[in-house]
Parts: sequence; C-alpha cells; structure tokens
Amino acid sequence: MRATYGTFEEVSGADPALYNEDLAPTTARGRTWDWKAIAALWVGMVVCVPTYLLASGLIAQGMSWDQAVFTVLLGNVIVLVPMLLVGHAGTRYGIPFPVLCRSAFGTIGARIPGLLRGFVGCGWFGIQTWIGGQAIYVILNTLTGNAFDGAPLPLLGIDLAQTLCFLGFWALHVVFIHYGTESIKWLEQLAAPFLLLMGLALLVWAYVAAGGFGQMLSTPSAFAEGGEKAGQFWAVFVPGLTAMVGFWATMALNIPDFTRFAKSQRDQVVGQVVGLPIPMALFAFIGVAVTSATVVIYGEAIWDPVELASRMGGVGVVVSLVALIVATLTTNLAANVVAPSYGFSNLAPASISFRTGGYITALIGILIFPWKLLATAGDYIFIWLIGYSALLGPIAGILIADYFFYRKSRLHAHDLFRAHGIYAAEGGWNWAGITALVLGALPSVPGFLKAAGIVAAVPPVFDTVYGYAWFVGLFVGAAAYLALNPVFNRHRLVHVTA
Repeated sequence: MRATYGTFEEVSGADPALYNEDLAPTTARGRTWDWKAIAALWVGMVVCVPTYLLASGLIAQGMSWDQAVFTVLLGNVIVLVPMLLVGHAGTRYGIPFPVLCRSAFGTIGARIPGLLRGFVGCGWFGIQTWIGGQAIYVILNTLTGNAFDGAPLPLLGIDLAQTLCFLGFWALHVVFIHYGTESIKWLEQLAAPFLLLMGLALLVWAYVAAGGFGQMLSTPSAFAEGGEKAGQFWAVFVPGLTAMVGFWATMALNIPDFTRFAKSQRDQVVGQVVGLPIPMALFAFIGVAVTSATVVIYGEAIWDPVELASRMGGVGVVVSLVALIVATLTTNLAANVVAPSYGFSNLAPASISFRTGGYITALIGILIFPWKLLATAGDYIFIWLIGYSALLGPIAGILIADYFFYRKSRLHAHDLFRAHGIYAAEGGWNWAGITALVLGALPSVPGFLKAAGIVAAVPPVFDTVYGYAWFVGLFVGAAAYLALNPVFNRHRLVHVTA
C-alpha cells in the first residue's frame, strides 16, 4: 500500500527507527528541481576558496597553468561518472543517501557510511564557516581603519569581533537549516549567476590592472625536457588527479540527497554535466590567472582571495568579500550541511529530523574550534580531509555494484524502511557491504597515515597505492562486494525482480 502526503510517501509497516518524513521517498509533487536548479546547485558549491586555490598546489609542484587546469577538469569529469550513477537511484526512488545505503549495508549497517560521510562534512562546515566569518571581519576592519582589532579572548584565542563575525555567519547557516532544502535551492539559484559574474569581473579586473595576466601563464612546465623536474610528470600528475577526484568524492556519495528532488533523470544528468566540470576548471583558471596578475600589480603572488580583497581597497574590497561570503555560504550549506543532517537523522529517525540533524552539525561546527584547528594543524587539516574523502571511494564502488550490477537498478523502496524487510540481512547488517568497505579502504590507509603526518614512513608500495586511493577503493570495494554478497546472503532474498 502506498499513501502519498504532500511531498513524501507514507510507508505502510515502516519501522519508526528507520522512517521519518525527511527520509521518506519524495513524491512527484516534491520533485521540483529541473536541470537549471541542479546546475545552479553545483555552481554555488564550486565557487569557493578551496576551488580558487586548487591549481596552486599543482603549479607549486611544477605543472604549467594549462596542465594544472586540465588536471582539475579531468578529475571532475572522472568523479562526475559515479556522481551520475549514484544520483540515478535518488531520482528513481526519491530516497536520500543514508536510505540508499541500506540496500548494500543493511538497515542498521547503513549508519556507518552515513556517519563517515557526515563527519567529513562537519569538519569542512566548521572550517568554511570560520573562513566566511573572517571575510566579514576583514570587511569591517577595512571600512573602519582596523577599529575592530582587539585582544584575544581567554580560551577562544580570537578577539571579540572575530568571535561575533564567526557566530553571525554561523547563525546565517542556521536560518537556512531551519527552512530546509527548498531554502537552499532558492539561495543556490539566486547566487549562481551572481557568483559567475563576480568571478568573471575579477578576471577582467586582473587583466586590466596588470596589463595582461603576467608571467605565470607563460611559465613552462618544470617537467618539460631540460626542466627542473624533467621526466617526472606522471609522478605528480597521478596523485594530483586523485586529489582532484577526492575533492568532490564525498558528494559522489550523497548526491541522492539532491537528485531525489529532480524532476527526471535527464534533469539530474544535464544539471550535473553543466554545473560541475566546466565551472570547476573555469574557477581554477581564474585563481591561476588572477594570482599571476597580482605579481605585476602588487609585486608578489597572492593566492589567498581574502588577502587579495583586503589589498584592493575602497568599494572593491567590499564587493569582493561580499561575493566571497555568498560563495562560502552556498558551498557550505549544500556540501557540508545536507549530508550530516541526513546522516544524523538516519541514526534515530523517530527523534532526529533533517532540521535537528542540521542543528547538530552546526553545533559540532562550533565545538571543533575551527580557528584553532587551522592554527595548530594548518595544511595538515586539508590533507587529512581530502585524503579521508579519497578513502571513501569504496562506498561509492559498493553502492554502484549493489544498485547497478547486483540489483539491476531495481529496489523495493518501501522495504528500505522495514526492520524485517529484504534489506535487513543479518539483524540489520549486510556483512558483505561492511567487509567490502574495510577491504576497499585498507590498501590506502598506510599511505594516508603518512600523508597526514601520523607515521613517518611506510613501504614505497603504499605511497604508490595512496596515489590512486580513490580509484583503488572504488574498484576493490565494488569487486569485494560482488564476490562476498553471494557468500553472506546466499540464503536470503536480496534481489528485486520486478
């Protein structure tokens, strides 16, 4: 029996420990996102400080600007594939990521991948909220001649104005959390054209002010014949490509959180194809070109857009930092709030709604003291977060293997909400999925620990494997799941034949 109430389906026989209105399948009435809305969602996420800085690390390792931008583009074309595949289930059955995970991991086991995805979202949320608060702080000091500079507060280690700017920007997120995903959709659609315009305006300003884009765009690759790193291109390209894939690897998991609202498969596919790879490459190029121009304008390369905006002075600093605030807000809400909100809701649906899950995410964003994380760990925080994202590759592989190869894209959606349905497996745990997740991540763990500075050295083979971490995890996880599923579930009905 299927009962429809507004934008969600009521599932007969649903277990309260597995079901609430936010996790329930979306009805036709609730599917309001066309391809333009999904493209706007991606533009809103793509335009952010980390994207602006993406190419800088590749150039620092010896790539020319075009090699760096191509690596960014290729990485996003690659990650787009699992994004579209996993997103298919969201559109077809109207279910979010944690509910989809129940098919491969069991109704209780699905909490593990949901939380793994949610934790990295919480980390990024706190850091991005701090970045946005700092932009507000810079605006205020620029307009008032540093009148808001003050002594650090006890325990916090930041001054009162910094604290209030952070909390103010944090509170803005809470407003959108309160009003739910439709408010996020509204913001993304409103912000996308503004952010594109601001990015292009920054590019034009840099070109005019510098009389061209500067020396960086004419600097040859260090890997060319006779260059400082001649013959070493592939040793840098492969880990760099993996990092580019890892940048949005988390979204490749929880993209059903958004595609469940898509009007059709065509809308989710076209929206993502238009909204992800090209804008990513464009803003990576803007970052390189503008930074190259700053060498001419200011006598040094300025990669940090907040510092660059503060150097502009006058109206330019205000406009630039307002754009930065909007960009950080749109990225943070979509990429770092939605997934943890559903993940926490999936832990106890009867008592934790999407909204409550969002409040929990926001609270964690404060409690991790992101400014202290950045001050004490610096680049290691970003290495850890991006590396951790790459280790989530097995989850994407397992979901694709389960949904497309094992179940032929056929699910009994209502059984995903039943404690004793066909996806309950062994007391709610599908050990094929859990074991495949461990096996898929295991080969890359030693290299990750070294990259994060937790261990000093590992055998060279593990460094090589970590260079391919996301790819290794994806394929090993998928293969292990397909091999183990008949072993763990041979006596259970796990296929849906109609």
